[in-house]
This record gives sequence, C-alpha cells and structure tokens, in this order.
Amino acid sequence: MHKAGLLDLCVRAWNSVRMASSGMTRRDPLANKVALVTASTDGIGFAIARRLAQDGAHVVVSSRKQQNVDQAVATLQGEGLSVTGTVCHVGKAEDRERLVATLWMDKEKEERMKETLQIRRLGEPEDCAGIVSFLCSEDASYITGETVVVGGGTPSRL
Repeated sequence: MHKAGLLDLCVRAWNSVRMASSGMTRRDPLANKVALVTASTDGIGFAIARRLAQDGAHVVVSSRKQQNVDQAVATLQGEGLSVTGTVCHVGKAEDRERLVATLWMDKEKEERMKETLQIRRLGEPEDCAGIVSFLCSEDASYITGETVVVGGGTPSRL
C-alpha cells in the first residue's frame, strides 16, 4: 500500500473513533426496529427502553401493572419517543421486588461495596442502557456469543 492510501485509511479510522467518542455517531441506529422490553417501567428496564427509543426503535414497554405501563408510556411519549405498552407478567413479582430491595438498604454495606469497585460508585440503570442499545444495533452485527459485564470494574466470572 502506498503512502497516500495508508494516510487515507488512518484518517478515516481516526475520524470514526473521534465521532464515536464525541457522540457524533450516526443518527437513529435502530430505525425500523421494534424492541419489546420486559419489566421496563422502572429502573434498568426503563433506562433501556428509553435508550432504544432514543436510538430510533419503536419500543413496547411492559409490566404486570397497567398503571405502571401507562406512566412509563406517558413519560417516554412526552419526550417525543415512539413507545407503546402492554401488561405482561414475566415471572414472580415478589421475587424481583425482594431481590431489588435487598441492592442497598444497608448504607455500611453499600460503602464496602463501593470500595471494591474500581470506579468507586454504584451503578445506575442508565449504565446498562448504552450497551444494550449498542448490542441491538447494526454496529454489533458481527458480535456473537459474548458476555458483556457492566459492573464498574468488579471482577466477574460467569
């Protein structure tokens, strides 16, 4: 490869990295896609539903309770996003509630956990949403069979 061709290749690669890191990536990477997101009226599920809609997908949110679905749909549609919703029971609600209620009632335990994390903070639902949107997009079309840990640097084994 001659110098001009190599230089052109480097410039294109640099522009791609610069655009991705600055948020100037292509608009609506999930256009013409429909995303059904379960347990999506609060927390991580809601953040994922919002992000997928922001990235151009039509999102169907779901929850066991109609009032939760209605509230999530109203909030997201109020942001100008393409969203509908439906009631859907996908498991035992009491098990999920117990699991979530257990993720930081004890402040001392929370502080000990933060000390083990490389970034020294607990995760937020939005921390998971970006990777989900990426994995749904064409940008991830060549990724297969991978486990992506969104854990703030916590060592993990699956």
